[in-house]
Amino acid sequence: MTTTNGQLLVDKASGPTSHDVVARVRNLLGERRVGHAGTLDPLASGLLILGVGPSTRLLRFAQAQVKRYSGEVTFGVATDSLDADGEVVARAAVPELSVAAVNELAASFLGAQLQEPPMVSARKVNGQRLYALARRGETVERAAREVHVSSFHLAPGRDEATWTFEVTCSVGTYVRVLLSDLATALGTVGHLSALRREASGRHDVAHAWTLDALEEALRDQRPVLGAPVSFVDDLVQVRADARVVAELRQGKRVSLDVEANGEVAVLDLAGRLVAVVEPRGESWKPNIVLPPETSEG
Repeated sequence: MTTTNGQLLVDKASGPTSHDVVARVRNLLGERRVGHAGTLDPLASGLLILGVGPSTRLLRFAQAQVKRYSGEVTFGVATDSLDADGEVVARAAVPELSVAAVNELAASFLGAQLQEPPMVSARKVNGQRLYALARRGETVERAAREVHVSSFHLAPGRDEATWTFEVTCSVGTYVRVLLSDLATALGTVGHLSALRREASGRHDVAHAWTLDALEEALRDQRPVLGAPVSFVDDLVQVRADARVVAELRQGKRVSLDVEANGEVAVLDLAGRLVAVVEPRGESWKPNIVLPPETSEG
């Protein structure tokens, strides 16, 4: 496999935007086709999943994965963005909080729920980003959407107003909204003061590259990309012989010995991803077809 097709796990530092990370990776790899799944705000650090080369077409499979975060909430101070990058809009006393009481209330946020996106977010309404409208002082109605929180735990932090947290939630969950709602339920206000994405699906930040480490690895000509098949861990997978692989690469529908209701990942006999297909009657239609990897014979 070359360094211009595959999955790249980056440990983003707090400060740069996700686009800044993509721009630097493009420069380091000498490859224009680089994209990311799941934007991290500048404040946030942690796991950013990138697709490189033809694998950018597989990024949607990384978008839908469950996320795990850690971070810090500051009670007693509310901001217009619900995080530390915003302007302070309210202050309130922080009641005496016990670990048991805080986590008992946090448990009430578990499960499916409707959540309204904040005005300072990248969601689009009528084709415009909410944060762009917010900068102009506009507030618009935002449709709530269902999210799911599967775990939510907090512990005392460096002082009585700051608590650390860990949360596992569905894609599209605004952690800052969750924490603001928790603060209100506790009888105060609060904002997200630190956030780190620890994991997305099966991918963990422990296996990600910092940008400096990535640059060093490339300088030493060490491999840095995961195989394209890393994107489709959650799909049903089937292996195909050379004839079927050739037909898929010609854009033809094929017959496969597999049972599935949705998309299926087709691998060659060596385990390399060839295509993602969907059922069409008795056959399978290719939706995404990848070029041969350089190690294919």
